[in-house]
Amino acid sequence: MRRKYSIPLVTACLALSLAQFPTASASGLPSGSLAPYCYQEPVQPKADVSDIKAAFQSSKWLSTIQSVYKRRWPSGEGLAIAQANDQYFSQFVEKSSFNALAESLMVAIHEETHMWDLDPSRTSWNVYTSSWVNASQKLMKVPLYGGFPRREILPLITDSLTRSMDDIYLRDSQQGSYLLQGVIAELNAGLMGLPAATVVAEYIQGVGASNSRDIVATNIRYLQLYLRVAKTKHADYWAKIKAQPALRELILVEFLRAAYWLDQSADYAGKLGSADVDKIVAKNYAPENIAIIEEFTGAKVNLTAPRNCST
Repeated sequence: MRRKYSIPLVTACLALSLAQFPTASASGLPSGSLAPYCYQEPVQPKADVSDIKAAFQSSKWLSTIQSVYKRRWPSGEGLAIAQANDQYFSQFVEKSSFNALAESLMVAIHEETHMWDLDPSRTSWNVYTSSWVNASQKLMKVPLYGGFPRREILPLITDSLTRSMDDIYLRDSQQGSYLLQGVIAELNAGLMGLPAATVVAEYIQGVGASNSRDIVATNIRYLQLYLRVAKTKHADYWAKIKAQPALRELILVEFLRAAYWLDQSADYAGKLGSADVDKIVAKNYAPENIAIIEEFTGAKVNLTAPRNCST
């Protein structure tokens, strides 16, 4: 992924995972009962923000983000409020103009999602995870039980559609060693980064958010392939995670949420994604990949519109 700031990815995104963590707790776990279910959240991408743009001051970058998202995407406002005191936040944004700020928001919200999700009060690396889903929904302390290195999914990728991200997240010696925690954390951050860019897309003039849709489609691919490898090569682990209702719920929510935001961002497909996105999504909806989502979650997912629903 394209990075403009100076903090190394592992330091910025994952340093919190290396801190000392509290003992895992079952408190706050979701119900695990979601079918039939449609993922959706409040969004008003056409709400007028011309006055906020006209009044832009670089020193007020955070209040600008909060104000724009308050009108267009409440989940973004909520995260920007929750992370207001993060010392790294300002390094993820461009402050030279309103349009530059808008273009940087995919990266900024992606990384701040990592910061919120991986805070040691919420996540114990490889033990349990938490995910900011939207302003009114957070999936908290979901058990992970470790897992296996995500590089093990590479033999199932026989095309070059996701090669640039495969090289980072699967072939890199450190990134490739991450377990299920890494798969879920990167997917959840991508699922915040995409709407972060979508709702300000008319102001984006460069390439700072141009892989927003690719990130989501690719990380859904990784999740599906990880589950397939778990089932075929790690039977004990597969049985353990499949018996965890909170994890089944998280994965169903993320799959349907990806469909929701890929649909919401479709009008800006050329600006927020590559020409390969539709091909990646088609792979994700191949029978073997849909089958693993349905088997794991216990829910049937819509294969045609609305794809953000299970039945």
